[in-house]
Amino acid sequence: MTDFLVIGECVADIVRVPGRADVAHPGGSPANVAYGLARLGRPVTLLTQLGRDPMGALIGAHLRSAGVRVLTDGRPEVRTPTAVVSLDGEGRASYAFDFDWTLRAVEPPAAPRHVHLGSVAAVREPGAATVVALAERLRADASVSYDPNIRPALSGDRAGALARVERCVALSDLVKASDEDLAWLYPGEPVERVAARWLAAGPAVVVVTRGGDGAVGFTRSAEVARPAVRTTVVDTVGAGDSFMSATLDALAARSLLGAPARAALAALDGPALADVLAQAALAAAVTVSRAGANPPDAAELRERQG
Repeated sequence: MTDFLVIGECVADIVRVPGRADVAHPGGSPANVAYGLARLGRPVTLLTQLGRDPMGALIGAHLRSAGVRVLTDGRPEVRTPTAVVSLDGEGRASYAFDFDWTLRAVEPPAAPRHVHLGSVAAVREPGAATVVALAERLRADASVSYDPNIRPALSGDRAGALARVERCVALSDLVKASDEDLAWLYPGEPVERVAARWLAAGPAVVVVTRGGDGAVGFTRSAEVARPAVRTTVVDTVGAGDSFMSATLDALAARSLLGAPARAALAALDGPALADVLAQAALAAAVTVSRAGANPPDAAELRERQG
């Protein structure tokens, strides 16, 4: 049994500024979560699609440098997804995506203790059906987490996206979403009401991140708010993914992941949830204090925790 199986997309973020050469950065929310878990010392496999192209080589090397085991469905014709971020002379950004997700079923090399789903891969067909079917099968022995990480340009119509998101929520034990995700999915609806409905659908824990305003965690018996850790912000790239990785790491350290631990996760009390959120907030603060999706490793996080 391996600790973590992350299922989802890799994306090459290509920053384009007039008068300068394009700069490509490894990205994609699930890939960032896998990278963050590996940096924290957790054995992790990422099931994804990568093209046999320069961007695929860039992302693959980046993931493997942290110890991520990269597993693909072996399709030779796929292109590595890209997101071109064009900045004008005043720094305003526009985005252009080249993204197909056609993941086909692959048997993981070892049974995971925990499965994480994320972002576009869980809602964009035809590959989303493969992702959900695999998670449904593996959850008999593994706990499941999910981060919708909404990308409106790739999510299709809101009603359809909402149905797919709620399907993933229902099969998860832990859901982490941003307040921006919830505002797009449920315009005008209070965060607390959404969290209560999600908890009733199945998860034991729902966490909502609020950028500089910190995060709030919900269980069926507790609600815990955690302020953001004060830091100098360089950029916010990968902050939510670092928060997700550190949350999973903290729960794993407390033996709260895996199907046999479902009852213990459901019994998570307020002080323990506060400790989990504190570690996640610290990891996110480290990430935003430097350029790119560059999460802390285990030694750095321990040092920052004092």
